[in-house]
Amino acid sequence: MKNIIIANWKMNPQTLTEAKKIFNSVKKGTKGVNNVELVICPPFVWLPYLFDKKNNSLNPQLGAQNCFWEEKGAFTGEISPLMLKNLGIKYVILGHSERRRYLAEDNKIINKKIKLALKLGMKPVFLVGENENEKMAGTTFEVIKNQINEGLAGISKKLIKNLLLAYEPVWAIGNGKFCQPSQAQTVNIFLKRLIAKNYGEKIAKNIPILYGGSVDSKNALSYLDEAGMIGILVGSASLEVQEFVKIVKIINKI
Repeated sequence: MKNIIIANWKMNPQTLTEAKKIFNSVKKGTKGVNNVELVICPPFVWLPYLFDKKNNSLNPQLGAQNCFWEEKGAFTGEISPLMLKNLGIKYVILGHSERRRYLAEDNKIINKKIKLALKLGMKPVFLVGENENEKMAGTTFEVIKNQINEGLAGISKKLIKNLLLAYEPVWAIGNGKFCQPSQAQTVNIFLKRLIAKNYGEKIAKNIPILYGGSVDSKNALSYLDEAGMIGILVGSASLEVQEFVKIVKIINKI
């Protein structure tokens, strides 16, 4: 299994010119990278302009930052996963802490999104993790257990195989705080045990678990080497071309 690097551009950049510049620069800078599966998730509006149907199976691939839980209908402003699939998009980030916090997405909503994405043959990247208050209260594992059990409720062994998990310690995002690899490793082991309990050891072994939380070129490798993750989810650093290419090349050497 290749290591996976997913770039989440969030609500950036603000112009198509800049989006093309970043994407093409990353593409040029990572040419020849073959030990990493690289996925870039720009805002929806830039996807058709960056997408190359002939080469989307190559690095970098394109992914989406979110989707809705219905294929079609009167849902103003939403994006159907079927639209993404028909465009050729395979990966979609679901359960991000920012959507939980600002848009009131709960585990039940996320569950519906994951179910439909899996049903359509897509690869949802399901994010779980605790905020600072939950960490301080010592409820990290309880929070994550609830997110997993409710977020994956009713999903069969057959469909779960296309899922990716990502541990996102919310308290370590955008504030300079650092999640020690040993902490990430503990959660990694906990997640594998949860999946094994619900779906069996074989499936737990094959579901990729990524780390996401203030990742940069200085700490990226530690989350794979020390924490045992199979990849990383990169936020703000993915918009800095030189830094992001450096991260990719570091992971590619493993």
